Amino acid sequence: MTVTSACHAPAAVQAQPPAASEKAPCSKTDAASAPEDSVKISDAAKAAVAAAQTASHAAEKEATETPEQTAREATHGDHQAQRLIARHAAAAYAARR
Repeated sequence: MTVTSACHAPAAVQAQPPAASEKAPCSKTDAASAPEDSVKISDAAKAAVAAAQTASHAAEKEATETPEQTAREATHGDHQAQRLIARHAAAAYAARR
């Protein structure tokens, strides 16, 4: 693949300062008339972004959860809450030894 500049001028022209009546290379009109790149995001990518945002929000809620809420969730079968309580109990036991 070859990429070239839309505002390419020969070396001889670049070495000389442009005259007042000459159009300078890479003027605003050249940039405005150049085609713009666009990106189309697939539905799968949009779904992945939405899932990541949801997971981030859930992690934030878990981090700010009170010990009482964690205990309540553990008694209702939340495995993550059960592991957290077990980890805290093991740390407390190790601290007492």
